[in-house]
Amino acid sequence: MSAAIHVASPPPRQIIHRTRGRTHGAVTRLMSPGDLGEILKPFVFLDLLDSKADRFPNFGLHPHSGLATLTYIAEGSISYEDTNGATGILRAGGVEWMRAGKGVWHSGGAGDPGRTRGFQLWVALPPHLELGASESLYQGAADIPQVGPARVLLGRYGGGASAIEAPSPINYLAVRLKAGETWRYAPPQDHSVLWIALGKGAVEASHETLDHGEIVVFEPGADPVEFKALTDTEFMLGSAVRHPHDLVLGYYSVHTSAEALQAGEARIDEIRDTLVAKGRL
Repeated sequence: MSAAIHVASPPPRQIIHRTRGRTHGAVTRLMSPGDLGEILKPFVFLDLLDSKADRFPNFGLHPHSGLATLTYIAEGSISYEDTNGATGILRAGGVEWMRAGKGVWHSGGAGDPGRTRGFQLWVALPPHLELGASESLYQGAADIPQVGPARVLLGRYGGGASAIEAPSPINYLAVRLKAGETWRYAPPQDHSVLWIALGKGAVEASHETLDHGEIVVFEPGADPVEFKALTDTEFMLGSAVRHPHDLVLGYYSVHTSAEALQAGEARIDEIRDTLVAKGRL
């Protein structure tokens, strides 16, 4: 009788960085272009928003160029306005997508009374989009496809596809698990970038406990990761093909070259002049 053959399981995908970022009021800066953005590009900026108060603070009109922003509201609501003419209230489960292109201004602030919690992400754009036309899209919770515990905010996952045209190969998911549930994420084969940020609760992954308020970066590769919820939990997950371009930074802008940054900032100034003439600034 032959002996049984035991095949060792491959080691879990390793965690290479984790941080709680820097908190100022209702905003915790988890990633910036000058730190984790260089490791995780095209994801270059991430804020955890949590007002813990009756009203969300107001962020006045401000510009962007060369990037896209995606704001996801997990709880509560915010108001929004942009220079493409959109205005309204974004409520729990909704998404604001703003592809700035050559330049746009937008604002956010208090929505309905009560606590507001969510995330704002910046995504670096490739050269063919960084000086293109700006576009904005606002989705309610019912507009966003759900696959198991994951809501597909950007990209494609498990047969679900976001209505937003992703600027490059990216998945961005909002995941909710109840205590004791497990979920396995297998990224597309060419997605070497992988991270999660926890907005609520705690999970176990790669033999480590990951807690509310952390952003956690996994080693480059294509191996899947299994998550086990230790409490009721919510987290954002991003995976992508690595952005192959430099990050050339302005104060509100991210471009691939100094020339593109100059063009974007010139367009931002033109829009500013229009806003000043209208008494908006």
